[in-house]
Amino acid sequence: MFDTLSDRLAATFKTLRGKGRLSEADIDATAREIRVALLEADVALPVVRAFIKQVKERAAGAEVSQALNPAQQVIKIVNEELVGILGGETRRLRFAKNPPTVIMLAGLQGAGKTTLAGKLGKWLAGQGHTPLLVAADLQRPNAVNQLQVVGERASVAVFAPEPGNGVGDPVRVAKDSIAHARDKQYDVVVVDTAGRLGVDAEMMQQAADIRDAVGPDEILFVVDAMIGQDAVSTAEAFRDGVGFDGVVLSKLDGDARGGAALSIAQVTGKQIMFASNGEKLDDFDAFHPDRMASRILGMGDMLSLIEKAEQTFSQQEAEKLAAKLAKGPKEFTLDDFLAQMEQVRKMGSISKLLGMMPGMGQMKEQINNLDERDVDRTAAIIKSMTPGERHDPLIINGSRRARIARGSGVEVSAVKNLVERFFEARKMMSRMAQGGGMPGMPGMPGAAGGKRKGKQQKKAKGRQRSGNPMKRKADEQAAADRRAAAGSPFGGGADQPPQDFELPEEFKKLL
Repeated sequence: MFDTLSDRLAATFKTLRGKGRLSEADIDATAREIRVALLEADVALPVVRAFIKQVKERAAGAEVSQALNPAQQVIKIVNEELVGILGGETRRLRFAKNPPTVIMLAGLQGAGKTTLAGKLGKWLAGQGHTPLLVAADLQRPNAVNQLQVVGERASVAVFAPEPGNGVGDPVRVAKDSIAHARDKQYDVVVVDTAGRLGVDAEMMQQAADIRDAVGPDEILFVVDAMIGQDAVSTAEAFRDGVGFDGVVLSKLDGDARGGAALSIAQVTGKQIMFASNGEKLDDFDAFHPDRMASRILGMGDMLSLIEKAEQTFSQQEAEKLAAKLAKGPKEFTLDDFLAQMEQVRKMGSISKLLGMMPGMGQMKEQINNLDERDVDRTAAIIKSMTPGERHDPLIINGSRRARIARGSGVEVSAVKNLVERFFEARKMMSRMAQGGGMPGMPGMPGAAGGKRKGKQQKKAKGRQRSGNPMKRKADEQAAADRRAAAGSPFGGGADQPPQDFELPEEFKKLL
């Protein structure tokens, strides 16, 4: 959704790089480009004005004029101001002291409240809670049935005593759900309410009645991130009519301009708490303003990537694999490779994972054209092999390749390419696990690749003295010069670093 905004901002900052000092004209031109980028992204005008004013004031101040790299300092300022617009710090759910905690969802029809109720229920279950979804939208056709289906897919209980489709009292259903939750020991109740195609008095009154009946701990306003400026006016109407505590953005995976998302927190004074960025029930997470700002500026979102990995990967399995690789490359088999690949698939879409990595904004086209089925094809090839072939791929000859290709429905060349890539990957992973450093960077003093255990370098033979007195004198003078040059800052010879030379810790970690 923020691709266009990211591209415009990246192009703006590119013109600043290489300048040792920023003039007032440079700052004005940059501010103008940022203003145009934000307005094109559909950010509300008052928000744009306040944002640009703040950026210009800080950019013209001492923090940029005295900076070693003014361009990076301006990017830092824009990043910090973006975080401020998006709400500042991450806002967490407030849970009731005495369960159940009641969460009420409100918003227009079509914003995605019912699907989001299932996503929120699954997310809460993953956090160790026992949520209950309540079907209080008795107006929209099949809304109750939809919530039951979503709840079943999310493995979350649903309270739906009324059939809906215009039948039943939503206020009574919401009230009865609290007693039901206490009886059945549910600690969180998520109430799905009815919406309308537009803001009207009847909808506001019904939402207010449900609010008064259940006394929710959190009222979350669900807004479709694709509806543009109307999202802000609708949010203001709900804030004044019913009131809400936080905002949930749905459909963040769309390709519409995402300025509404940047405007809501600033205009309403209520923070964005959750974001839904896909159709699957797992495509939902807490909203972090700092991480979103980093992604908009093309800096990636490594923290979210690490969190996903921690949730998916088993620490025990990772340690077992590391021990295998440390023993030698032959210990890592195609079975291990397949297990690792399936773990990555559990983290979600490969293209979304790549999009979280810094610098990937320049490779949007390649990421968008990535065929997710390539991973499935690779898995099919490995599963078509015998246990012996997976353990030792060296035995895979021409006839075996043909059999594997038939079994997995691919070309013989695909099997050959997979085996070759596997050997290369295994060699690199094993070398890194054994402390060999990055491939192509051998012998770095002080780094992991610099020392080999058990192998001592042969000492060079001493240079024979010449029988010619003149030549011998010249050799002795050259040796004296070399010794004089040895008083370098490193304390070793002029042409070779000393044995005890150590790289800085930061560089070691990077390697």
